[in-house]
Amino acid sequence: MVSFDSLRRARSNSADSAWKRLIRWLRRRLPMGLYARSLLIVVIPMVLLQSVVAFVFMERHWQLVTQRLSAAVTNDIAAIVDLITTFPQDGDIDRIVRIARDELDLNIAVEPGGELPPPRPKPFFEILDQILSEEISNQIRRPFWIDTVGNSKIVEIRIKLEDGRILRVYARRNQAYASNTHIFLVWMVGASLVLLAIAILFLRGQIRPILALANAAESFGKGQKIDDFAPRGAEEIRRAGLAFILMRERIERQIEQRTAMLTGVSHDLRTILTRFKLQLALAGDNPDPDSLNQDVEDMQNMLEGYLAFARGEAEEDVGELKLSDLMARLSAEAELYGKTLATSIEGGDNIRVRPNAFTRLVANLASNAYRYADTVRIEARHTHKWLTVTVDDDGPGIPEQSREDVFKPFFRLDEARNLDSSGTGLGLAIARDIARSHGGNVILGESPLGGLRATVRVPT
Repeated sequence: MVSFDSLRRARSNSADSAWKRLIRWLRRRLPMGLYARSLLIVVIPMVLLQSVVAFVFMERHWQLVTQRLSAAVTNDIAAIVDLITTFPQDGDIDRIVRIARDELDLNIAVEPGGELPPPRPKPFFEILDQILSEEISNQIRRPFWIDTVGNSKIVEIRIKLEDGRILRVYARRNQAYASNTHIFLVWMVGASLVLLAIAILFLRGQIRPILALANAAESFGKGQKIDDFAPRGAEEIRRAGLAFILMRERIERQIEQRTAMLTGVSHDLRTILTRFKLQLALAGDNPDPDSLNQDVEDMQNMLEGYLAFARGEAEEDVGELKLSDLMARLSAEAELYGKTLATSIEGGDNIRVRPNAFTRLVANLASNAYRYADTVRIEARHTHKWLTVTVDDDGPGIPEQSREDVFKPFFRLDEARNLDSSGTGLGLAIARDIARSHGGNVILGESPLGGLRATVRVPT
């Protein structure tokens, strides 16, 4: 026998399967474009709101007003019936007809005995027929016949009096019916259409920057040059556009650096290989091992520098780094160089960076200062938005016109202070690369000590 739990699980699985099918069906039917979906987000709530408002209005206001108007007309008719019953003479009837026409705005006629016509078919959506019939039944309590379908502006009511005569009453439709209700609906629908048109115009203005960003990203992905793209639109779209521009500049800068690195690798290694060949050709059977070993060591240093530069963008998780530990390491390195180092830390000690990369960044700048100066001062200032590290020295400095060039890979100054005779020209390039990968930068300037100031500024 099948257990109750099995049946319940089967029903639950069936409901889940039906729900998933419904979701897939909706996904296939709904538009995929952002513009169309945004319109649906605007239109669907507006339509639902209008439907609810219209339903409540029809159910409450329209029906209530029609009921009160019909009750008022029925009261007038009941008064006329009482007058005719009280004063049945023909002369009195003429006066009653005049009073109904002049005072109550009703056209009446009293006909001799007869029968009421058969009931007319009830209109499906006509609340006047229903409400007016209920009011006549409740107030007059006599056989009656009404026609609310014939003449659209006139409502005819026939009531059979006690003596067999027929009272015919002609009333204007707007006396018993809220006939101006459609004006509210027209205003409501018209206002909705105007608001919808405004929403469409605004949506087009908001979608256009997104499409421009998508086209720019697609063109950049295909390797095409983009010159006319500028962030526009809402703040979030502008931020996305600015992020794309920064990403594009960073990628282009990396491509230029990698291209320059490959060019430098090929040139420097070709130079050493040429020296190898010359030494082997001149040495004959007795090559000088010291010269060859020196060339091998130079080649090894170059390759290590190239690999270090290539690892500048390697993936490393963000973690905690203590500025005090970093300063202690730099102080130990200064002792090895025999230099004088002064350090200071302002603000929090812990920073959120890629620890190995940031340590390497500051170490490159400090090593560059140790190489050409006797006194070095390193200051770190940590605020809630920025981390600023300045490295000052009393060395010869770098000419102002060359301060940007020294960040280019393999750039060498004849009287350089950014590399020594065994350097590869990548130290400052690596430093700026790491700083920019953290969202900051490295800039060079004049130091109060008389030499060079290197300033690292990254967001925290």
